[in-house]
Amino acid sequence: MSEWLVLTLAMAAACGVVLVVTLLRHRRTGADYDASETPDVIEYMTMMIGVVYAIVLGLAIAGVWEARGAAQEHVRVEAQALHEISERARIYPEDVRDRIRADVRTYVSHVVTTEWDAMSDKGELTDRGADLLARIRHDVTDYEPKSDFEAQAYQPLVDEVAAADDARSARADSVGATMPGVVWFGLIIGGLVTIGMIFALQIRRTPRELILAGLFSALFAFLLFLIWDFDAPYSRGIAATAEPFKALFPGLDG
Repeated sequence: MSEWLVLTLAMAAACGVVLVVTLLRHRRTGADYDASETPDVIEYMTMMIGVVYAIVLGLAIAGVWEARGAAQEHVRVEAQALHEISERARIYPEDVRDRIRADVRTYVSHVVTTEWDAMSDKGELTDRGADLLARIRHDVTDYEPKSDFEAQAYQPLVDEVAAADDARSARADSVGATMPGVVWFGLIIGGLVTIGMIFALQIRRTPRELILAGLFSALFAFLLFLIWDFDAPYSRGIAATAEPFKALFPGLDG
């Protein structure tokens, strides 16, 4: 099911529930019901609950967006480190240089195709990717420099391998959801309480009030969907992409 369809259904359901409850509540009230007699303390509590919940929503959205940006940065750092390994290997003998570059491209191709799908579908990296990166490490560290020029390039290459490995580990840590279950519990319960306070204000069945109540509930549904959409940086919605790999290693399969 399309995520946009899910969003539309969620917003429509939130509007529908609020409107139906409002209409049913209005029918159950007596003829002498006065909607203008709302205690001041209820209005104050409703305002404060709305403000507090808005702050919580803002922090949650900022948190998942920051996590998504960090996930994309991990991909960029890893791709750049591998690109540096491939380029700096040019001073090595032809057979060593070609082996390093071939293994780097094999690893990147695996990440862009097979491993990226595993991240999206299963929320994990592949053992094959770890093996391919280990092969690159062995290519670099097992070579014994034959000249001072090669010796000067050796340590920077080792450092780039370490940077790629570190970025891969950070990418693995960012695969899953970033919002704990207890936070989701608070967001959902807080949303229900905030929307429920609409009825404490004794709204009437006028078109203006019904429209505002529906839009209010639809906005909350949209914001919660937005948080859920950003919660898995590599899987849903505006997810982190493998574009840095494709940009630095053109012509890869996939």
